Amino acid sequence: MSSSSLPPLPAERPAAHLVDAEIWWRDQCEWLKAQGYLLRPRFRPGWKPSWTGLGEFGVSYEDAKILLRPAVIDAVRVSDGEQVILKKIKISEHPFEEDLTRYLGSGPLASEPHNHCITLLDVLHPPDDPDLVILVLPLLLPFYKLAFMTIGEAVDFMQQMFEGIKFLHDHLIAHRDCMSLNIMVDPKPLYPNMFHPADPERSRDWKGKARHHSRTTHPTKYIIIDFGISRRYRPEDMPALEPPIMSADRTVPENLKDELCNPFPTDIYLIANVIREHFLDVYQGFDFISPLVADMMQDDAEKRPTIDVVVARFDKTWSVAGLFRSGAHLIRTASYMLKGLDPIPTLKLKA
Repeated sequence: MSSSSLPPLPAERPAAHLVDAEIWWRDQCEWLKAQGYLLRPRFRPGWKPSWTGLGEFGVSYEDAKILLRPAVIDAVRVSDGEQVILKKIKISEHPFEEDLTRYLGSGPLASEPHNHCITLLDVLHPPDDPDLVILVLPLLLPFYKLAFMTIGEAVDFMQQMFEGIKFLHDHLIAHRDCMSLNIMVDPKPLYPNMFHPADPERSRDWKGKARHHSRTTHPTKYIIIDFGISRRYRPEDMPALEPPIMSADRTVPENLKDELCNPFPTDIYLIANVIREHFLDVYQGFDFISPLVADMMQDDAEKRPTIDVVVARFDKTWSVAGLFRSGAHLIRTASYMLKGLDPIPTLKLKA
C-alpha cells in the first residue's frame, strides 16, 4: 500500500503541538518557500495556536487541523496563488512512482483526452536527503466527497474510470491500487472559489461554507492518483506475472495467495469493487451494470474480462431507457431538460 493510501488520522483532533510528521514539513517550510511553495501558518516556524489564551478548545480554528497523511501536505504556489499538494516519496520504497507519474502526468501523454491520471506540476529534491523526492500535484477532491445526485452522474463516473483504466492498460501499465482512496475529481468546475484543503466543506479562507455546483450542471473529470505500487511493462514482458502485493482494498482474492499473478485483472477487480461499494450497494437503479460488475469481481482472475471487453459491454448495456426504469424524480429531470441538460433521474438510496 502506498503512502498516500494510509488510513487518515482523526480529522477533528485539535492539536496545540505539532506531531512528528508535521515537524518534518515545518522544518522544510523556508526551503519550500524558496522553491515557490508556501505552507499554511500551522506549518511555519514559530507558529503558535491562534486560540491560545482564548479559553477555547480550538477545534473550529483553521490552524487546529492536523495533517491527515504524513507524506502529503497542501501548499500555495507563490507565483500565482494556485492551491497544490506536495507528496513526499521515499525512493527506496517506491522507486517507480516519480517516473510513472512523470510519464503519465507530463509531456505528450498528459494532454491525451483519455488520460485520467494526475498531472505532475513540479518535482522537488530536498537537499538533506537524497532518498526523498517531493511531487507537486494539483489539489483534487476525493470523488465521493460530493454527493452524486443522478444515475447519469454515476454513469459518467463509471465511463471515465473505465476509460482511464483502459488508457493505463493500453500503455501496459497496471495500477494495482485503483481503489476508492486513489480516485479523485477535478474540483475546479464544481467549486467556483475552491475550498479549504483541510476541510472541503469550508471556504478557502475558512470564513464560511464552500459553495459548489452539481456534476450535471458543471461536468468535470475524474482522476486516478498514486502510482506507488504501479508497474509499467514492455511488450515482451506480457503476460505480466508479479508476486501479490497488498493494496488498500484487502478483498482482492489473488493478493491473499502466495503465488505469481497477472496485475491487470487485479485492476479490473478493484475498479469494479469501487462501483459496487459506492453505487450498487447504496442506490437503487443500477441493475443494468450488476452482471458486468459480478464478472469483473470473479475470484478466478483469469475469468475476469479485459478492460476492452468491459468498455464494450458497458457501452452496449448503458442506455437512456435504462435510466427511467429506476423511478426517477421527474421534477429534477424536467428542470435539467429545460436547461438543455441530459434528462437523467435522481438517485434513490436503497432501503
